[in-house]
Amino acid sequence: MTVRGQVSVDAPPLRIDSILGDRSIRIIVCTGAGGVGKTTTAAAIALRAAEQGRRVCVLTIDPARRLAQAMGLTTLDNTPRAVGGIAGSGTLDAMMLDMKRTFDEVVESHSDPERAQAILANPFYQALSSSFAGTQEYMAMEKLGQLRTEADRDGTWDLIVVDTPPARNALDFLDAPARLGSFLDGRFIRILTAPARGAGRGIGKIAVMGFGLFTGVLSKILGAQVLSDIGNFVAAIDTTFGGFRERADATYALLQDQGTSFVVVATSERDALREASYFVERLKADGMPLAGLVLNRVQVVTLAEMSGEEAIASADRLDDGDEVEALTAALLRLHAQRQQIASRQQHLAERFTAAHAGIPVTTVPALAEDVHDLQGLREVGQLLAEE
Repeated sequence: MTVRGQVSVDAPPLRIDSILGDRSIRIIVCTGAGGVGKTTTAAAIALRAAEQGRRVCVLTIDPARRLAQAMGLTTLDNTPRAVGGIAGSGTLDAMMLDMKRTFDEVVESHSDPERAQAILANPFYQALSSSFAGTQEYMAMEKLGQLRTEADRDGTWDLIVVDTPPARNALDFLDAPARLGSFLDGRFIRILTAPARGAGRGIGKIAVMGFGLFTGVLSKILGAQVLSDIGNFVAAIDTTFGGFRERADATYALLQDQGTSFVVVATSERDALREASYFVERLKADGMPLAGLVLNRVQVVTLAEMSGEEAIASADRLDDGDEVEALTAALLRLHAQRQQIASRQQHLAERFTAAHAGIPVTTVPALAEDVHDLQGLREVGQLLAEE
């Protein structure tokens, strides 16, 4: 049984330090709904691992840029930057995904300079790399693959901690590679590339004639310039992006490897636990190694011997008293409110653990203020590791 504050759950404890001490674990992925504390959890785990002697890189996709401030860095970008002040024998680098820059790196590394320049300057590519649905999630996967390759090649890191994108749905991180690959391999792209592939052959000449009629219609719908940009883009990527799906598949297999550990983060709120439940089931269905659940921002209640109802009754009797009694009544009502929150959290936590028997859980109490420095991250790491 795991107990923290007022919430207790009938589940095995999630042993964070055991995970960090297992050198076969090379990747930890923190995931869950938006706004549940994934970024702070990922940073705290990364710092704790570094201070236990591991060489760690933490990759965040958080647009709020809170990680840089907490780690004492003036900026975070697509390049890993060393974090100072580590109280241990390990090292910690931190970086923030630059979606556009990562996409550009893919183009530059899989094209000759002339072809790469043509792609990078293409207006359709610029729109695709900046705003296509799922691009951020795909590039998070792409960057993870790059970091793991670098770690294997140079021994730079022995642990990579990933803070998944703040997507509307936590499943986007796993589904994005297939969506982007389907687009690049899809019917529309095949139609646009068909004339180039078939030109010069008998059937190809007929296809080109038919394509001319087709593009005439599209020009009226999209505009001639847009269609020209798309055509030029497709011609340039015909060979460059041939490895997209293969790299996505390789990274997906990496996530399924026993050297990866998923940590689902949630708060004791209905929507967050619904997302967590859905994601736990998806991880199990896809054979992803699930470490367990971090139940974040749990309400801790003092004066636990006094129920909420008793506190309200006592406050009612003090309402007409002097200033001290009025203050006491206000504190009793605050206690009753926190008791109600704790009771609701307890109920929701019990429902989750009943539905997912055997999933390890650890709980972290709600803090009085936001984490804004390394010491705050250390405290969160300590709370995560307590059983």
